[in-house]
Amino acid sequence: MLKKERQAYILHQLNLHNKIVSVDLSNEIAVSEDTIRRDLQELSETGQLIKVHGGALSTAFNEVQFKAVNVYSQSHKKIIVNKALELIKNGMFILTSGGTTILELIRALPPHLKLTIMTGSIPVINACMAHPKLDVVVIGDKLSRDSKITVGAEAIQKISNVNADLCFLGTNAIDVAHGVTDNDWEVVQIKRAMVSSSSKVISMTISEKLQTYQPISVCKIERIDYLITELDSTDEKLKLFADAGVYLL
Repeated sequence: MLKKERQAYILHQLNLHNKIVSVDLSNEIAVSEDTIRRDLQELSETGQLIKVHGGALSTAFNEVQFKAVNVYSQSHKKIIVNKALELIKNGMFILTSGGTTILELIRALPPHLKLTIMTGSIPVINACMAHPKLDVVVIGDKLSRDSKITVGAEAIQKISNVNADLCFLGTNAIDVAHGVTDNDWEVVQIKRAMVSSSSKVISMTISEKLQTYQPISVCKIERIDYLITELDSTDEKLKLFADAGVYLL
């Protein structure tokens, strides 16, 4: 793979998953980790990503509030959000993780809707503050600077003490065989706790993430009640998920 192709692949993976790990990229592209590090350094110097220890972050994570110009596939995410709004009813208690799709959802909530939102995502908390009728329960503990979300034992304990109506799960990767997966160990523990403490779990993801997987399991596909993408629910790409018993929106 040529350097230009390799770097285009790196940026595409970053757009999809928000965070990439050097060793994973090295295995996927079949080049040395030194080569990946040099690529990340070059892309960082041109402002196309944020280089961190062991990998890189999307430029969306450069701010506490994600800017529209930095949101990948925003038009598709707006379609997903409009579908997700159908599931939200007045008075619900909702758990949310982080991510740009979750943030779009919070911004799209009608101003008359009264909800309780429990989250440790700093951008999501900020977005909630602009809504006139949201009660916000902040999950406190250690802040993950990479993911802009609180993590740790205290956060997990606080989540385990609630019974949420819905969990809107920021989805890094999802396929039928592996379920929902991620690449950040601490964030995965938070997501697992949210899944366990919710009556219904909703995975919102652009279709590019379908049938992809990351090294750490969040939950099996059987635990996902709704899968929301920008695709029509009858699209052939969703058939395997429908066969697995997931309700499609």
